[in-house]
Amino acid sequence: MLLIFTHKVTNRLTYTAKQLFEKILGMEVSFTTKVEEFIKHSGPKMTYSKQPLQNEFFIRSNDLLFEQGINDVDIKVADWDGVPCFFAAGDKSAIPFDIFSASFFLLSRYEEYLPHVKDSVGRFPVKESLAYQHKFLEMPVVDLWAFKLLAALKERFPNIRRKDRTYSCTSIINVTTSHAYAMRGFIRTLGGMFLDLGKLKFGQVVQRFSVLLGIKKDPYDNFFELVDIHKKYPIKTMFFFQFAKHSAHDKNISINNNKFRYLIKSIADYSMVSLSTSFLSSTNKEVLKEEKRQLGNLINRPINYSRLRYNRVNVPAAYRNLVETEFTDDFSMGYTHEIGFRAGTCTPFHFYDINMEVRQPLKVHPFAMHDYALVNYRKKDEVFEKMDRVYRSVKQVNGNFVMVFSNELLGGKQHLDWMDLYQSFIKRYYV
Repeated sequence: MLLIFTHKVTNRLTYTAKQLFEKILGMEVSFTTKVEEFIKHSGPKMTYSKQPLQNEFFIRSNDLLFEQGINDVDIKVADWDGVPCFFAAGDKSAIPFDIFSASFFLLSRYEEYLPHVKDSVGRFPVKESLAYQHKFLEMPVVDLWAFKLLAALKERFPNIRRKDRTYSCTSIINVTTSHAYAMRGFIRTLGGMFLDLGKLKFGQVVQRFSVLLGIKKDPYDNFFELVDIHKKYPIKTMFFFQFAKHSAHDKNISINNNKFRYLIKSIADYSMVSLSTSFLSSTNKEVLKEEKRQLGNLINRPINYSRLRYNRVNVPAAYRNLVETEFTDDFSMGYTHEIGFRAGTCTPFHFYDINMEVRQPLKVHPFAMHDYALVNYRKKDEVFEKMDRVYRSVKQVNGNFVMVFSNELLGGKQHLDWMDLYQSFIKRYYV
C-alpha cells in the first residue's frame, strides 16, 4: 500500500489519487496528516505538500486540490519527456509538475465550468479546451502521467506491488435514427419526398420509393449485419437507441411503431441495449425518466447506461440529471467532430461535482472517436494513420479504447465504405 502524507486530506485529493493509483495503476493508496504515522510506515510512501519533511519521495502541491469552487487558473504547458504537463512543481519535486492537480483539472472538466460560448447545439467547443490548444487532445495524458509516476516510484521502491490491468476495446452503435425512409408514416414520408424534390435530390426520391416498394433495403437498417460482425470478433459492443417523441432535433421512428419496437427487442437478444437520450431529455429530468422507463419496459431489463444527444455534456447539470434518474454509467465524454480524449484519459472515472465538492456515483466512460470525426477523410489509409496513433497510446497504458459509430454513417458509401471501415476497425483494434 502506498501512503501519502499531506497537510490536508480533501475530497479533490482523495478522488484524484484513487483514480491514478487504484483505477489506472492497480495500487492501494491511503492518506495521513500525521508525521509520526508517515515515518513509521515501512512500505512505499510519498509526501504531497508545499515542502518535503526530509528527503522522501516528494511532489510539490499546487493549491487547486485544497480550494473550493471555481477560481482563475494560470496554466503554462511544459514538457515531461515528450508528454505535455502543467502546474510546474519546482526543483525539489520528484516529478516536474503537480500530477494530482493537473489530473483533477482534466478529469473534473474544470475548464468547462469556466465562462465559455457554447456551440450551436449547446456544447462546450473543442477549440476552447486546453488539450486542443496545446495539441495533446489525442494523448490520454492522465494515464501516461500515471505510468511515468509509477516508473519514478519504482526507482525509489523497487518492490512496489500492483495489479496489471488489461487493454480493452468497446464498440458503441448510436441509433438516433434507425431508418431513413421505412416506418415513418404517410405524412412524414410525403413531407420528406417533397423536401427532397424541392432540393432537387432526385437520387434520394428514387431511393425512398425503392425502399417503400421493398426493392431495396433501408440504408440505415444495418443492425443484423453489425450483429454478424460482432459474432466474428468477441469485442464488447453496445447499442444505444433513442426512444423519444419526435421533435426538431429528434426525428426517429415513433416509439409506438411495432416494427421499431420489435427491432429493439431483437437486438437486445444479441447485445446490450441502452438509452440514447433525446435533445429535450438531456436537460429535462422528467422526460429523461420517462424515456428510461419506457425503454426498460420494452426490453424487460433495467436501463443503466446513457448516451447524451450530440454528446451534449454540460457539467455539472447534465450529469446531475443522470445521477438523479439513477443511471450508473455514461458514454458521452468525448467530442463528436474531433478524435481524442476530452477528459485526458482512456480510463473510466467517476463524475466529480465541483459545485458540491463530492464524487458522484455516475461512472463516465470516455470515448476516443466518434465516426463523425472521420467524415472529411477520403482514404482509408489516412483514417488508419490517425487512428493507429491513438490506439497505440491507449495500448501503451492498457486502457479502454472506446469508439462510437452511428448506423446512419455505416449505411453510407460517400468517400469511404463505412461498413468495410467498421469491420476493419474491429479486426485491427479488438486485441
